[in-house]
Amino acid sequence: MIRQHLLVAAWVLAVTLTTSAQEVDLGVRVIASKLRCPVCQNESVADSQSELSAQMRTLIRDKLAAGETEDQIVRYFVSRYGEWILLEPPRQGVLWFVWLAPAAALLGGAVLVIAYLRRSIRPHPHLTP
Repeated sequence: MIRQHLLVAAWVLAVTLTTSAQEVDLGVRVIASKLRCPVCQNESVADSQSELSAQMRTLIRDKLAAGETEDQIVRYFVSRYGEWILLEPPRQGVLWFVWLAPAAALLGGAVLVIAYLRRSIRPHPHLTP
């Protein structure tokens, strides 16, 4: 009877540890995907294979295990590397231009194409008999 209780307790402990480890790994992946690899520069820390990114992932895991929040960890890396470390620039101040420029370029291009097509479709008076 005691042996069964010990086996059940061990099983519950194993499931709990596995679940919490998976949650921490998911948290590491989420946070690391928001940060730029300082070595690769065009890859996230989550995707990079560099040694520095591996160290950063370990540091993120340690900070999560210590009870820090995602926001605290991201702010830690921003304080160390500056806002450059963020893969997605913050939507504030002058950086709104980064977010709005592609849409403005598409809109401007569409206006130019429509204007060109309207001019080319109109019949020219010197060509009609």
